[in-house]
Amino acid sequence: MGAARLGPVRTAARALSATSRPWGKPSSAGWRLGLTIAGLNNSCKASRTMMIDLVQLRTFVAVAEEQHLTRAAERLHVSQSAASAHVRAIEESLDLQLFVRTNRSLELTRAGQMLMRQAKELLNGAAEFSSFARDIRGKIEGSLIVGASSDPTSSRIGPVIAELRNRHPLIEIDLRARASAGTRQALKTGEIDIGMLLGRAVDVGFTYYQMATVNFRIAGPVAWKEKIEAADWEELADLPWITPSDTNLAYAFMLEKLFADKGLELNSVVRFDNSALGRALVESGVGMLLMREEYALQGESDGLVALSPLARAEYPQFIAHVASRGNDPLIRAFVDAAAEAWPDMKKMAPLARR
Repeated sequence: MGAARLGPVRTAARALSATSRPWGKPSSAGWRLGLTIAGLNNSCKASRTMMIDLVQLRTFVAVAEEQHLTRAAERLHVSQSAASAHVRAIEESLDLQLFVRTNRSLELTRAGQMLMRQAKELLNGAAEFSSFARDIRGKIEGSLIVGASSDPTSSRIGPVIAELRNRHPLIEIDLRARASAGTRQALKTGEIDIGMLLGRAVDVGFTYYQMATVNFRIAGPVAWKEKIEAADWEELADLPWITPSDTNLAYAFMLEKLFADKGLELNSVVRFDNSALGRALVESGVGMLLMREEYALQGESDGLVALSPLARAEYPQFIAHVASRGNDPLIRAFVDAAAEAWPDMKKMAPLARR
């Protein structure tokens, strides 16, 4: 069952039978793959063919990226027992140990690391296969999984979905609230089809559409108004701060540019992974926050927050999908609907591999 027992892996890219997503409708995720495994044991000369479900494969990738079974199950909208069963089924089918448990996380074995690369390629290939099939069929119908931030106002996701439904009533939409980092991961593994995210266009193989540039202000409790407005950078950093969790990379990057580049470390007292929670904490007097400008100005107008005059930060807001799915009718339909809500939206060329 150790990693040292992994032999060469050859993938036969054949869709053999349909199954269902853990959340309902069949899709490209609902295939089974024939995997030919050779040399699993030095004493075994015969190859054997096994059935690996792509749903199970997607669970394997999610667990590997989250390093935690419960978080992976939440990400995939399945129960923890189902996620555990998916991983166990792959391990038993391949006769390989894929994970080892540490104090609080699950880490890939050497065998798991090698299979992880293959798994991502297979999942991407499955999505491209379904995309190509829809293009041949020429009908805009099917299921579209969309990743969006938990802030519906700034993303205009409501008007986008309304326009999409008006144009293409046969498209079923599954909307998922995701942090930007989670959206990127889910796009790479095919868990979602298209996503809205805040951040830099850094992913190789993605097509980005810039919707807008979002402005941010340094905001704090209104009771600290005089102190905030008079504070220099060092004094601001010393105030109690509400800072982003590891999943909020965009906020972390902006704070780094504002403070870490000046050699300052924030006095973080609370961490958050949802901007609405962060705003509620500011209004309750907990600490400082880097806040979207429209909310910061509204909070100042309502007498709930105070703003520092020192600086503003800005970050681009995008729609993104895997570049190879650019001709997928479902992807094109969503982008066209988004262009109605964001008339100045600009398409960016995919980043080339180095």
